[in-house]
Amino acid sequence: MIRYFKIVLVILVGLQGLFYFISNAVNWEYAQMAVGAVLGQADSPAYPNLIIPAITSPGLIRLALAGIMTGELLVGLMCFKGAYDLWKQVGHDAAAFNAAKTWAIAGCCMALIVWFGIFQVFGAALFQMWQGRVGIGSFEGAFMYHAASAIILIFVNQADS
Repeated sequence: MIRYFKIVLVILVGLQGLFYFISNAVNWEYAQMAVGAVLGQADSPAYPNLIIPAITSPGLIRLALAGIMTGELLVGLMCFKGAYDLWKQVGHDAAAFNAAKTWAIAGCCMALIVWFGIFQVFGAALFQMWQGRVGIGSFEGAFMYHAASAIILIFVNQADS
């Protein structure tokens, strides 16, 4: 039964990535404004002297958003591939099921790269997005997404018997 839970949780991480990718795609203009607000350091009252200059180039803002969206799409695709691989091995021995976890683990790790790496490390620490009205929501959301993904990663990575 635990194997089925692992598969479902990997699918949910994948859906999270896919849903955010689609949400950003259908809200492209707003997504650009949100990324632009963070990169442009539009609202940094607590630390007005940041360690990196504001980025206001529309091309660089679009490139950053495309990078975020690519990561979100990869979360979905990798997790779905991982869930499929796990599903194929669910009735087999433990060694086969454990060996099938590669893409599921990679998808959860990609979720950490996106929501911890991009949002928490670069967005929050480097660009201080937690200071701005737009950035704080993304900062708080990213923590929830990467924390859940990390817990699922640890659970899925546990050896099955």
